[in-house]
Amino acid sequence: MTELKGNIVDIHSRRIFPALLIIEGTRIHSITEISEIQSQYILPGFVDAHVHIESSMLIPTEFSRLCLPHGTIATISDPHEIANVLGMDGISFMIENEKHTPLRILYGAPSCVPATHFETAGAEIGVSDIEKLMAMDEIGYLSEMMNYPGVLHKDPLVMEKIAVAQRSGKPIDGHAPGLRGLDAESYCNAGISTDHECFTLDEALEKIQYGMSILIREGSAAKNFEELHPLIASHPDLCMFCSDDKHPDELAKGHINQIVARAIAKGYNLMDVLRIAHLNPKVHYNLDIGSLQIGDFADFIICDDLVNIIPNEVYVKGNSIAKNGKVIVDIPSISIIPNSPCNIQPISVQDLQIPAISNKVNVIGCIPGQLTTNTTIAKLSDSVGYLTNDPLQDIIKISVINRYTSSLPALAFVKGMGLKKGAIASTIAHDSHNIISVGVDDESMCKAINALIECKGGIAYADATTIEILPLPIAGLMSDQDGYMIAEEYEKIDLLARNAGSNINAPFMTLSFLALLVIPTLKLSDKGLFNGESFTFTSLYAD
Repeated sequence: MTELKGNIVDIHSRRIFPALLIIEGTRIHSITEISEIQSQYILPGFVDAHVHIESSMLIPTEFSRLCLPHGTIATISDPHEIANVLGMDGISFMIENEKHTPLRILYGAPSCVPATHFETAGAEIGVSDIEKLMAMDEIGYLSEMMNYPGVLHKDPLVMEKIAVAQRSGKPIDGHAPGLRGLDAESYCNAGISTDHECFTLDEALEKIQYGMSILIREGSAAKNFEELHPLIASHPDLCMFCSDDKHPDELAKGHINQIVARAIAKGYNLMDVLRIAHLNPKVHYNLDIGSLQIGDFADFIICDDLVNIIPNEVYVKGNSIAKNGKVIVDIPSISIIPNSPCNIQPISVQDLQIPAISNKVNVIGCIPGQLTTNTTIAKLSDSVGYLTNDPLQDIIKISVINRYTSSLPALAFVKGMGLKKGAIASTIAHDSHNIISVGVDDESMCKAINALIECKGGIAYADATTIEILPLPIAGLMSDQDGYMIAEEYEKIDLLARNAGSNINAPFMTLSFLALLVIPTLKLSDKGLFNGESFTFTSLYAD
């Protein structure tokens, strides 16, 4: 039996009161109100309502080691990153690894593997796979339906996957950035219940009107809190908080607790904020977590104040699992590392040359804090019949290379990455996770890309005198090493990119989304330049 005193934050009765809390085994036995005001607060743990654990570059056990001390007791996790590389074997790895951590991880059945048929992935998740997954207790929902054109046009395969989820009685997550009007209504009416891709308040309010819950996202690259936070006051019953994709250095510093603290700092009602951070995802996804009620699992956090929300201690199922920013229970490492396919030959500098058929080109335009891009037209110089970068205009080359089968690189130009020298490259390239690179010169790009081919996956920085690599041996997405060490290593390579001129938030994360075709406007797959609005390939040359 464990006895604790504190000011209980009861989100059900919407009141705070001093109490004696008694835990027996894994559950709360009693909560007895007392007269003396306490110095500490006891409140429900937080839930990340949509996250790709793979984006932390950590396996689930190491991911949990970083997020549990921040008060995150559960995550709604879509394993479609590893599924795009390793298929069902990758999902099985994630489920098995989760069993070794106190963090509750509810996985989704990836609905779009591959995300589109305009790119090359390492695997495919079909309808029969969805049926097997949805029958599993570890799978709680159909994860983000990114193929919204397939929903709108009632593609038979897409609709069959949705029907499987509906028969299971489990919710269906959405992904439809910028979708408005009748199309948004039709998408929602197909049975899709959430969207984490809204980047304007008007879009979010419209989707709420059609019956969706909105996830307010604050990740390493995509940051929508400032646009969407008014929903906390207007629709606290229809919102959740999520990170979507969060790099290890940021995860080591904070998680959902940071969003909670920002919302409180803006003056929003504490009970509404905690409802969004805990109760809404618990109910929506039928999570078996405690909410500080008698008979619940003893899951909660203890902190000194309700402003900064920095947990002193975190309890899960009656056990103190983290204190003062560190996990205090044993979370074992794994011994089996799944394959990381990268079965291609090194490239040459000549493979990265773009013929000067025209010197007017369509350019991918990065938008700070967003996953969407725009399209601009630029005029570039040519040298001996090949187009050249123009760092003064912040226009440099981008390449995506199929890492599953040897083929020629797809090439284009991008504006907004900020690099003034060198190149960065990664095998994290949503969602098919081919090799993506941007660079000021072809030699540096070639150097970075070939380094990743040799080590079978990771992220890299290269210039004339430097080559730095962070290997990610698990599917080219994750490391099995200590999470805090990976966070430090990532910070070092991120700093190299920043010292080379990149002034955007999370350059490697931004890079990884330049291949995500389902988010408009202009992106690059291993098969070519792609218009995400018309959902067709488009020419590099503007005339």
